[in-house]
Amino acid sequence: MFICTMRAGTVRFFGVVCLALATLIALIAFVPELQPVAADTGEESTTVNFEKVKSNDDRIAFLKQFGWEVVSEPTEATTVTVPAEFDKIFAAYNELQKKQGLDLTPYGNRTVERYTYTVTNYPDYAGTVQANLLVFRGRVIGGDISSADANGFIRGFGN
Repeated sequence: MFICTMRAGTVRFFGVVCLALATLIALIAFVPELQPVAADTGEESTTVNFEKVKSNDDRIAFLKQFGWEVVSEPTEATTVTVPAEFDKIFAAYNELQKKQGLDLTPYGNRTVERYTYTVTNYPDYAGTVQANLLVFRGRVIGGDISSADANGFIRGFGN
């Protein structure tokens, strides 16, 4: 006859491990991924695809959705960290993102890629115009069309 004994501490330990594992599985199953909301301009309903922006061609195609033509290679590609707490300037920039259906708030303290392209078809402006894309794990999470001049402008992607 074989008898197996366990102390109460061992049973409690395995119980805590099983509970932690069940909690982790539930979180993975029920917490949604960070995904931007589709832009709603109030005009005709056009679907803007913020997903699957992994290569240079994908980024150029993303900008073409809005009618922008850009130089084929980015003028700058770098990583930036979205701040955990927004100062006044970054809060205003996030308001611009919210107007185009995006929100940088869930990406606080995350490192994202920023790609800057030169726009070649901006109407009625002689200066340099750039398109900035903020990309996190293959998704556009923010960006703008802006002037590189000192007295320039900044706006969303839509025309």
